[in-house]
Amino acid sequence: MRIVVDAMGGDNAPKEIVKGCVEAIKAQDGFEIELLGDPRKIEECLENETFDRSRLFITETFDEITNSDKPTEAIKKKQNSSLIVGMKKIQSKAANVFISAGSTGVLLAGSLLIAGRIKGVVRPALAPVVPSIRGQTMIIDAGMNTQIKPINYLQFAIMGSEYMKYVYNIENPKVGLINVGTEENKGNEVVKSAYEILKKADINFVGNIEGRDIPEGKVDVVVCDGFVGNTMLKVMEGTGSYIIQQLKKMYSSSILGKISYMMIRHELKKLMKQLDPEEIGGTPILGVNGIIYKCHGNSKAKAIKNTILKACSSACMNFMERLTVTFSQMETGKV
Repeated sequence: MRIVVDAMGGDNAPKEIVKGCVEAIKAQDGFEIELLGDPRKIEECLENETFDRSRLFITETFDEITNSDKPTEAIKKKQNSSLIVGMKKIQSKAANVFISAGSTGVLLAGSLLIAGRIKGVVRPALAPVVPSIRGQTMIIDAGMNTQIKPINYLQFAIMGSEYMKYVYNIENPKVGLINVGTEENKGNEVVKSAYEILKKADINFVGNIEGRDIPEGKVDVVVCDGFVGNTMLKVMEGTGSYIIQQLKKMYSSSILGKISYMMIRHELKKLMKQLDPEEIGGTPILGVNGIIYKCHGNSKAKAIKNTILKACSSACMNFMERLTVTFSQMETGKV
């Protein structure tokens, strides 16, 4: 299995990107990594690393994409950038997985224009998985489509259910529609129509849910438009950061606090690990012709490592093949 990584994308590239790749190789067998970028800078990052070098390859790229570049222009004019070369490798099936912490806009546009959609998928979606009391919950869409139609909600629910089933081993994922209340008649006309479609679909749809139900783990997949999903995700990230900072402040501000910390430090570390975005890693883009993960722009080595391991699991479970079959059956009316 070949996992291609954009070594030049993100605020901490290439140092943290390369370090994360090395840590992933040390942690698990069964894949090789191809780093795209400036060979000289990548080699500098590898100087003091000890690992199985036969599993890591470097492909030179020249162009540089920044966050200020317009997505469509970058795709046309910067063909030899690490991000675009990575997308082309997915398109040509020269790679099983592509991971980037680079420009979100260019990555999302490239997913559509270069990798392309799975046949039958109307709109791909960003699908982050967040922690909850009962495990993990996927939010789909989280920023790729701010205005959608009822059919998009259904397809998001199907893609999310398949991912949670095969990657997280949840036998029959519960699907909820985010709304301003749990009653069936809540929401605008698009959401109401989506509710009716989801209710009749061959998925484990449990009805409308509210934002507070996500951390409580009432469902495994939350479907919504990208505006709502992205807003919820950012609020959750900010809340998690706030809790961690307040706990640190509380337990370090006095002798009593420090003694209390010593008594519960093991459980507290478990909680902080659950709230750490670096532990969760990158976000899959579902509905495109390939396994593509978007990492946060400020990702450190831990996030890159965890994304690689998660992507490896996704590829090993033949998730893409299963999803392609599901949508082909929808096209022919077999499901």
